Amino acid sequence: MIGRLRGQLVTKQPPFLLLDVNCVGYEIEAPMSTFYELPATGEQVMLHTHLVVREDAQVLYGFHAEQERRLFRTLLKISGVGGKMALAILSTMNSSEFAFCVQSDDVTAMTRIPGVGKKTAQRLIMEMKDKLDAGASGELPSGTSAAAQPVQETPVSEAVSALVSLGYKPVEASRMVRAVESAGLGSEEIIRAALQSLVKR
Repeated sequence: MIGRLRGQLVTKQPPFLLLDVNCVGYEIEAPMSTFYELPATGEQVMLHTHLVVREDAQVLYGFHAEQERRLFRTLLKISGVGGKMALAILSTMNSSEFAFCVQSDDVTAMTRIPGVGKKTAQRLIMEMKDKLDAGASGELPSGTSAAAQPVQETPVSEAVSALVSLGYKPVEASRMVRAVESAGLGSEEIIRAALQSLVKR
């Protein structure tokens, strides 16, 4: 099991990034909460990782904080929740917000996560309550895959692509980005604003 990696950040194109560790390139999938904390490409970064081995693939997930990885691993134990949905949850809300939704039975907020319908939201809340009480979140509330290619994209198009990768439909992703796009914003800032506006509805 690969538990942690430290190396040079080569590329970042949400939800994928490439990390060079002693001349070995690791392709990693990460939630937007981790992308918000990444340094510029070329800089050194350390990520907590979780390796998922399937019959058809081996997928390495990376997280800026141990708390994120702990919640990700707990989510994978919930029936019907896979890596893609767990990433979408962590990209839409942080662990504190997620814990608050669970503890307040906020099904509506949960269903704003791509791929999470009402029944899945209810099951998440029901099954996560005991796990959060046991410390799975580590914090109580205080308030398609391809290697990254050197294609020059605009921040807006990168933001739309990232939201589509998280499970939003292209039309919905475009609408979310258009609602928050502003001159001078980078793709990660646009994604953050789009997801935050969704949660606040």
